[in-house]
Amino acid sequence: MAFTASADVIRLKNGRTIWADEVRQINDRVEYDIGDDTYAIPKSAVDRIDSGGIPPAYSHSGDNPALPELTPPPPSFSHEAEVAQKVIHDGKVDEDALTKLDQQADAELAATGYFLAGKKELDSGNYPQAKRYLEAALRFQPDNATLLIYYAAALLRTGNESEALSYAERGARADRNSADALAMLGFAQFANDHTPDAIGSWKKSLALRPDAKVSAYLAKAQREANAELKYSLRESTHFTLHFEGRQMPPGLPQDVLATLEQHWDELADDLGYSPPNNIIVTLYSEDAFIDVTRAPAWTSAVNDGKLRIPVSGLTTVTPELSRVLKHELTHSFVAQMSASRCPTWLQEGIAQMEESKSTAGVGRQLALLFADDHEIPLNMLEGNFMGFSSAEAMLAYSESLAAVEYMRDTYGINDISRILVQLQQGSSTEAAMRSVIHCDYRRLQAEMADWLKEKYGE
Repeated sequence: MAFTASADVIRLKNGRTIWADEVRQINDRVEYDIGDDTYAIPKSAVDRIDSGGIPPAYSHSGDNPALPELTPPPPSFSHEAEVAQKVIHDGKVDEDALTKLDQQADAELAATGYFLAGKKELDSGNYPQAKRYLEAALRFQPDNATLLIYYAAALLRTGNESEALSYAERGARADRNSADALAMLGFAQFANDHTPDAIGSWKKSLALRPDAKVSAYLAKAQREANAELKYSLRESTHFTLHFEGRQMPPGLPQDVLATLEQHWDELADDLGYSPPNNIIVTLYSEDAFIDVTRAPAWTSAVNDGKLRIPVSGLTTVTPELSRVLKHELTHSFVAQMSASRCPTWLQEGIAQMEESKSTAGVGRQLALLFADDHEIPLNMLEGNFMGFSSAEAMLAYSESLAAVEYMRDTYGINDISRILVQLQQGSSTEAAMRSVIHCDYRRLQAEMADWLKEKYGE
């Protein structure tokens, strides 16, 4: 069951789009609302504004890329429409209605109510709350394939990969002819480094029902399996490392693991958090890296739930490789701290800060851009940077770093961690910032402009 409404779409001159609940043009700015939050961008960046469209499903940039949007399994609840009217009001979950269903002696109705609440939160990106609702639904129907599929998805979204595999396996056993159950099993297997098993599950899923997204992930997994056919494996306290043993210089894998463990300790100290599961890391030749990731040319590494690092020509961990490793590892920490709900600008800003980058080299240019209102507004940097040109990406990364540097210098790194926790608990980016540092996007950018002018302006 989908919950959608018409929306306005702001079409920008750079080809990107913004879907909004309401749009207003005020002087030289365009203001727009998304949920309870209000944003603004320069009118000069807007090509046109269209009304009455249906927005696509929104997913946060930090989402585990091994998980496309779920195609809902066939309805398995006989009273779904009836219960939906009681449980969902104005796009929000009615907790009182859930409590009443819970108290009734009808397991079917209670499971349906908690499932609909969990699906609503999963679709909205509030993965921890979705996990809690779906967990409650399973108390009433522990062998329901639909519940098991969605609960496995919520576990994957919240960084519980090994537990997700167990529930995905149960879902596949509960309905052996479900393309959705087999697809979810493949996602869980892939996240747990069982790539050959994932390939098998996705092939079975596609045999039951063609699906373009599952086909794309199958193709990626097959590229990975082909590239890593003869790879060796080594483990440390927090990492599982894959590498081509015959071509890899002796000692480099162990040096990489030692460096990663050092960075783990530093990040745990800075952010006050340690991920619960081992992180998978693969060292590639340049050609294998490009073939497996299909990343743009400006990308020095990829974290798609696994750390994928090109190391061609290296015999030891150089300072540059150490920075890349820490940058990508930071993404894993931040994704799990925020339940994959961190906007890209904050993700990339924290990662650059942790690798010890500084805005000093671009500070004067940024000060001028902000003074002239020519920066990319931060709310336009919530999504993925992968579609940017090299020049756009450079500016996006620089602004992201400047924002996090300013927040660290002004409010402290502990407040940055608190924002991530607020995101994990379901807050929007702007609501989390208002709660912790009492800034919305407009105020943060104004304060950044003053900070950049004072620090780097003439």
